[in-house]
Amino acid sequence: MSQVRIFALAAALLVSLPAAAVTPELRFTDVRYQVLADEQRFDGVVEAVHRSTLSAQTAGEIIELPFDVNDYVPKGAVVLRIDDTKQKARLDKAIANEAKAQAVLTEAESSYRRNQRLIKENAVSKSRLDKSEANLKSARAQLELARATAKEAREQWEYTVVHAPFAGVMVERFVEVGEQVQIGTKLGTGLSLEKLRIQVQVPAHYAQRIRATQHSRVQLPDNGAWLASDDMTLFPYADPESHSFTVRVQLPPGQHGLFPGMLVKVAFAVGKTRHLVVPSQAVVHRSEVTGVYVQSADGTLHFRQVRAGREVEGKLTEVLAGLEQGERIALDPVVAGIALKQRGPHHE
Repeated sequence: MSQVRIFALAAALLVSLPAAAVTPELRFTDVRYQVLADEQRFDGVVEAVHRSTLSAQTAGEIIELPFDVNDYVPKGAVVLRIDDTKQKARLDKAIANEAKAQAVLTEAESSYRRNQRLIKENAVSKSRLDKSEANLKSARAQLELARATAKEAREQWEYTVVHAPFAGVMVERFVEVGEQVQIGTKLGTGLSLEKLRIQVQVPAHYAQRIRATQHSRVQLPDNGAWLASDDMTLFPYADPESHSFTVRVQLPPGQHGLFPGMLVKVAFAVGKTRHLVVPSQAVVHRSEVTGVYVQSADGTLHFRQVRAGREVEGKLTEVLAGLEQGERIALDPVVAGIALKQRGPHHE
């Protein structure tokens, strides 16, 4: 038989082997004690850091309202437009007066310089020079006044268009198209979703320990993941009715699946404690049974039921019963389950 044909038969034999015959590599880790943060968990309410109510800075009739309540508003977007006919007319008039004042000043400067030259030749009197100097000072003052008036008129004209100060959601709107507004009239309220914080009430006996550690974790409701935050503020006084302290936990900027008004779990570090822990990925949940795959000293694999505690920081799970320090467990329970079926079941 030729060598090429032997290689072909060997390749065909390998292809014909079932997929289950090729077992992925089993990886193990040792069960160990670890000093971790001792946590206490409380309910907190998400709130927006930036929440503002816009008010009219000029008077007029509302002609445009592009956004309604609950609409998402990009930063800088036009949220309201006021009829600017009167403001534009005042601005045009102010610009014209500024140009006129500039022309008067130019003439006054020219006259003053001319009289300065002529008085050296004794061609004009001292009183005429003094008058031209007074006219120059007056023209300068008039120009400053005209510029200030034009600046104010421009601001009033710009106030006819209201822009969103930040990206967020419009939660209230107090006016409608066609309404007349005056300076100070409330227009609407918006809040930002980019910068959020969580307000938590904690018992008084935890306040000092929370202030000392300054570390917290927030559980995200969509996937159960934990988001760490060391930016927090503990109010320096207790509520006189509940006798609890308020803690504000600042979240990193960006979207985390949280919205103002939501109730979330917040874990505060209140000290240090020693936990027997395993990687969370090694823990198997089968209906009401929780367990891990343990490798005995002789190399055999067993599925053992354990009593698991809560998940702690670092993607670790506390083990309350069922394991001892130094035992070896499989990191991937799926691969371990396949290997256990192939080698024959052993259970504890």
